[in-house]
Amino acid sequence: MNQNGQVVTDARSSAWDTYSQSKPQRRRTNAKGDNTWFNWTQYPDHGPGADVLELAPGDTALDLGCGSGGNAAHLATLGTKAVGVDLSAKQLEKAQERWPGVDGMELHQADALTYLGDTLTVFDAVYSVFGAAWFTDPGLLLPVVYANLKPGGVFAISQRPPVEGCYGCQASYIPRGSDEDPAVVKRWDYEPDVWVLILKEHGYVDVSASVIAPPLGSRRTGTLFVRGVQGD
Repeated sequence: MNQNGQVVTDARSSAWDTYSQSKPQRRRTNAKGDNTWFNWTQYPDHGPGADVLELAPGDTALDLGCGSGGNAAHLATLGTKAVGVDLSAKQLEKAQERWPGVDGMELHQADALTYLGDTLTVFDAVYSVFGAAWFTDPGLLLPVVYANLKPGGVFAISQRPPVEGCYGCQASYIPRGSDEDPAVVKRWDYEPDVWVLILKEHGYVDVSASVIAPPLGSRRTGTLFVRGVQGD
């Protein structure tokens, strides 16, 4: 259900339910032995942490496409009121199973745009880690995020960098059963300098975008990281 108690019937939710079944739960501890942590990249124990959101205890943060809730749970342990939104009921079930005793974390099954349009909360930070921001038209998402951020609030996203020559709205295919066609969802891919321009066009300031290099080893794909500040 969404925050108004309505059943979510968005066809994309079944695709993300399928995706959820292929993903194991987050590790119980990270390399430092921490029970909760923030991870922006697709690689364990790599990249920046929650500090880039510039949150203080008592602040509010919104996770767009929170998945199984690991990042939101970490913020909640730091004293942030962390709200997670996801289309997938299966992902949220994982979150509730994994983090039943975490105070300060609130979860909703909803579309990101719908939630942002309905909520009365104004957030100190809004973020998306390989989440809904990747799969929502930025022309629709960026204005409504901006309207739901406090002045000086941070918006940050991470996702895979675009494939060279493949920009704008692209198709992602999520495998299903052997006798079913893949589920198809849309994603939006741009190079870092284009992300900077897009955010600035929508009023964000102190905008930065870059690709975080992968850890040492055979992997070659980095992580696109984009950050901007509400400029009112």
